[in-house]
Amino acid sequence: MSKMSDTMLTSEASSTPSEFNSSSRIICRVCEKQFSQYTCPRCNTRYCSLRCYKSHSLRCTESFMRENVMEELQQTQPNEESKSKMMDILRRFHEEEKTDCFDEEESDSSFSEETIQKILSGAQLSFNDLSLEERKRFQRAVASGELSKLIEPWEPWWLKPSAKYISLGSDGTQLIQPIANQELGELENDVATDSLHDIPSGPETSLPTVSQLTAVEPSPLLEMHLIDIIYTYCFTLRLYNGDWRADPLESATLVVNVSSVLGQYELPETVLEALSHCLEKTCSSAYKHIGGLQYGLRLIDDVIHLLHLGGDALVCLLCDLQKLIQSGEREVKSEKMLRSERVELKRKLKFAERKIYFVMCWVHEQPSDAWSSLAAAILNVEKSLAMEYADGKRSSNRTREKTERVGKPFIEEV
Repeated sequence: MSKMSDTMLTSEASSTPSEFNSSSRIICRVCEKQFSQYTCPRCNTRYCSLRCYKSHSLRCTESFMRENVMEELQQTQPNEESKSKMMDILRRFHEEEKTDCFDEEESDSSFSEETIQKILSGAQLSFNDLSLEERKRFQRAVASGELSKLIEPWEPWWLKPSAKYISLGSDGTQLIQPIANQELGELENDVATDSLHDIPSGPETSLPTVSQLTAVEPSPLLEMHLIDIIYTYCFTLRLYNGDWRADPLESATLVVNVSSVLGQYELPETVLEALSHCLEKTCSSAYKHIGGLQYGLRLIDDVIHLLHLGGDALVCLLCDLQKLIQSGEREVKSEKMLRSERVELKRKLKFAERKIYFVMCWVHEQPSDAWSSLAAAILNVEKSLAMEYADGKRSSNRTREKTERVGKPFIEEV
């Protein structure tokens, strides 16, 4: 199983004609219908999609996944927090197995009594402590996604009650102590018990005005760019279950591959174009397995919800996204990759960091009523997009829109 970052960069490279992807014009060795975009890292078979990868050699894919799991387990040095989380997962797994045993025979994925006692006693348990049969069952559970069902679902910070009361200083910096609102009523207890530390903090230093950053008038298309950036942020956090710090480099790579604005692929000029690109990316072969159209529509709802929270919440979001990109930049230096790939990725991340900061300063200057009107515009477009994608009409409509735009004056982006 190749790293996510490798897959994403290959996907983007193959979709843009250039001198670098001439080698990808090879027919898929599995279906022999499409051009291959990927190479199996184990047997070097060229394939075009996830379906062809899974079907090209069951023995190859299972053994490769098993080796990667083993290598990851051996290299990972768990801390106390991760040990505690895994203990909770295994306890719940064991409790479910015990419940199922009342109605049916013991499941193939249950652990031995000796292993269960180690878990319940709080003793440290490694992969090597498992019996041969338990290791096989564990590997099957990882490959099938069974273990992922035991992980508690993550609640996005923007959906928590406390997110409605995010407040920054007049200079855009984080307030040291939030001001209590006497009119919270019955929501006061919910906000008090809500974990405020889950809300991303605002900038630590004052935000400059846009005029201090550039003498050129900001592009009138920045609202469209903001839609793309918010969507990408929600995409990344939901995919990583809210913990992008678990793998900053792959999270940052995902951001520049999903976002047409931060990845410098295409600058949308309308709400329709911005949402169309977002949904096309989400429904593409590289990400369709995450959830496809339904996942994309949920992310659009996230964008609308965040816009209704107001400018301060958006500044906190952009500040968190900037930290994500900066963490990825720091890890690029130690990552093993070709020099040309490292240089290109560093260039993309540096551009994304500067763009995010510029948009953050621009957002801070906008009037509060600007976001509710933008959210309303997105809601109207979302309804028509959902129907078009359901009918499979999106691609033809998008081609027609590009044709009609030919001849329009180009607006230079800051």
